[in-house]
Amino acid sequence: YQRRVHGVFFCAKRTFPSQPAMADDELLTLQSQDGQEFKVEVKVAKMSETIKNLIDDAGTDSPIPLPNVTGKILAKVVEYCKYHTEHPTAASEDKKDEKRTDDIIGWDLEFCKVDQPTLFELILAANYLDIKDLLDLTCKTVANMIKGKTPEEIRKTFNIRNDFSPEEEEQVRK
Repeated sequence: YQRRVHGVFFCAKRTFPSQPAMADDELLTLQSQDGQEFKVEVKVAKMSETIKNLIDDAGTDSPIPLPNVTGKILAKVVEYCKYHTEHPTAASEDKKDEKRTDDIIGWDLEFCKVDQPTLFELILAANYLDIKDLLDLTCKTVANMIKGKTPEEIRKTFNIRNDFSPEEEEQVRK
């Protein structure tokens, strides 16, 4: 709104009362697409930028609905976030911009040993929930599955049908 004082206009942003800040160890409820509910600490949930923004905007009086994430996948996401909240890894400043796929730690390697549909649903959930480290991890896992393989091996690994005619495929190879 604008206010005039002694012939000068002042602009001020209206503020609305915000939700009281929650302590990091308080519990909130996340609700999956299929109605499953997960009670997690605020600090765990805030690994997701999406959830962090929802908490800041709407509070946590009721379960936070996550319509794009199934219960099975949300359970895995919560497991990942809990582990990495309890065991934070120091990001190397030297290699921050370097894209590597061989720097996955042991726990993360085990975490990603899932079937392909689960891995791809984890990628979608990490993207929707804006959990950068989980998205990087799952994408690196897929990159490692592709690395060093021929196009035919990649098609077989990911069950991709080759829809190129022999002539088109020859053109692409040139």
